[in-house]
Amino acid sequence: MGSLEVRLARKKSEIRRAQRLRYKVFYEEMAATPNALAILSRRDEDAYDAIFDHLLVVDHGDPAKTAWRRSKVVGTYRILRQDIADENDGFYTQGEYDIAPLIQSKPGCNFMELGRSCVLKPYRNRRTVELLWQGIWSYVRQHGGDVMIGCASFPGVDPASHAMALSFLHHTAQAPEEWHVRAHDHLRVDMNMMPKEAVNMRAALKAMPPLIKGYLRLGAYIGDGAVIDRQFGTTDVLIVLPVEHINARYFAHFGAPGDVAPALSSGFGTLN
Repeated sequence: MGSLEVRLARKKSEIRRAQRLRYKVFYEEMAATPNALAILSRRDEDAYDAIFDHLLVVDHGDPAKTAWRRSKVVGTYRILRQDIADENDGFYTQGEYDIAPLIQSKPGCNFMELGRSCVLKPYRNRRTVELLWQGIWSYVRQHGGDVMIGCASFPGVDPASHAMALSFLHHTAQAPEEWHVRAHDHLRVDMNMMPKEAVNMRAALKAMPPLIKGYLRLGAYIGDGAVIDRQFGTTDVLIVLPVEHINARYFAHFGAPGDVAPALSSGFGTLN
């Protein structure tokens, strides 16, 4: 789309560029607390990065304005397939939410985990977000994903400051029993902070982070309970998005699940 391209990282140096973007957004702009290694490297990285595929939005610049310019990573998401998670230490989300019973109850479903999403500030617009979603959806279709899971965040570590929005999610979007997932008891914060009749829907949606609103529009469910992530300075909620529940009106733009997806060559196992 213009100078922007969405694709998977093809080599380790591109993953490092995504990690530097994550550091800039999470640690310099937001409230994440870096450890000594992150301060020295100026990258947000963890052991899971080695097994995730890394989706990138790359800006190649305007060739009419410059003879040569190094492309820039301006957006990223990381995606973990269930078969890869099963071969390693499971899904990252398991650290906050007890997702194992749900996965075990759906032996015919292929789960995929999304996380570490961020976009460079000047690019936070519909165009970039749409490209990221096109990349995610192409990946899901290419690999036969049935369910997308992952955490989305509210800023700050005081859930009470988001009482209206969290209560709205509890009353209107909490997963039904079939898709129920609960935060680990020692981490769980009750999202039912206000009675349903006291929640102003318009105010709650206005206070909602755009990413969470986007998931809700697609048909996502929310897990039971929020979790405070003190390292990243956020209050997390769990997103559970069965592909079969995605609003069909989006398929006209992004393609239906059964259509042939555009190829996104996977970087997993081919990093150099």
